[in-house]
Amino acid sequence: MSTDSLALLRKNAGRDIAALAEEHFKHDLQDSDRDALVSAASKISTHVSVGSLLGLGLGAFLAFRIRRTRMQMFNAFRAHEKPTHVKFANGREEAIPDATALMRPTTLGDVAAYTFFGFGGLFIGGEIGILTGSASAGRTISRDSGSRERIETAFRRFRADLLRKEADTLDKKKGVTELLGL
Repeated sequence: MSTDSLALLRKNAGRDIAALAEEHFKHDLQDSDRDALVSAASKISTHVSVGSLLGLGLGAFLAFRIRRTRMQMFNAFRAHEKPTHVKFANGREEAIPDATALMRPTTLGDVAAYTFFGFGGLFIGGEIGILTGSASAGRTISRDSGSRERIETAFRRFRADLLRKEADTLDKKKGVTELLGL
């Protein structure tokens, strides 16, 4: 599992791409556009962090509820009177083994529940944070139509430069192993 699986731990694509983006950020945009983009980026970061924390808390809460329910079911099962023998139609009688020890909740089960529910909540909360943060950032950028158009134009220019750079890299490499970075 890579760190890119969790929204909270995702990094940027690379130094060279970041430098190219920074160049477009400085030259193609006005100060108000840069401020809008910085504000939008901070909104995404905030939403992802809050979503991840809420998801982690929700996962721990659900694990606690599951653990408590399992313990209540075990106590109810243990308290009821259980049959000890089965009598068949031909008159034969067989003893029923006591399964109470097999039904008892274990520490390993508790650890697994807290771990999986916690990671699941962290993942789902972070992804929901990305969705809500992206929507909020989109609204922030779209407030001023002139600024939005300048940002879109700068992004198109960045993408074109990035594609040119990738094409140059592909043209320079000759073998399949070089293309795959092996």
